[in-house]
Amino acid sequence: MVGQLVCASFQRQGFHTAGSRCKNRTDCGAAPGAWSQVAVQKVNAAGTDPSSPVGFVLGVDLLHILPLEGATFLCPADMTDPRTSQRILEVLPGGRADVILSDMAPNATGFRDLDHDRLISLCLTLLSMTPDILQPRGTLLCKTWAGSQSHRLQRRLTEEFQNVRIIKPEASRKESSEVYFLATQYQGRKGAVKQ
Repeated sequence: MVGQLVCASFQRQGFHTAGSRCKNRTDCGAAPGAWSQVAVQKVNAAGTDPSSPVGFVLGVDLLHILPLEGATFLCPADMTDPRTSQRILEVLPGGRADVILSDMAPNATGFRDLDHDRLISLCLTLLSMTPDILQPRGTLLCKTWAGSQSHRLQRRLTEEFQNVRIIKPEASRKESSEVYFLATQYQGRKGAVKQ
């Protein structure tokens, strides 16, 4: 698996992608760390702006990530391993993230349909962890490749988030099938029994 997961907590006024600023972010598939760098700046995780609250950024990846001031990294850590979810809970302040950013992707096999199915499976695995990791009203941004199983992921996201939309970053090549699901206002699975 390549890519990144970032968990983060932010103040609720300004994380532009999610429409709110948060203080705790988690970056899943965080290597090499570019999303984590941006997250550290957005939430003032390094404390460089004395007029803003200090947030927290947690990056998770199978690959080694070089240290980054203001970020905490769990690596190597496999998001498909249930122990990783427990490690995330132990590290996140308050045990929850306001935003989960996922740039995870499986190692490509060269078979488009197989690679797509494996990425959807990774996204669904991450989604199954959100009840434990993501704050109510939180945001999830996850990369996928457009394909035959995208509707499965979109349906699951719609069951758990108030708003779900597909975005394609300007930096993504036009011919690339890479898209992101931006899911906001986490509310848990509809019909799930609340404890």
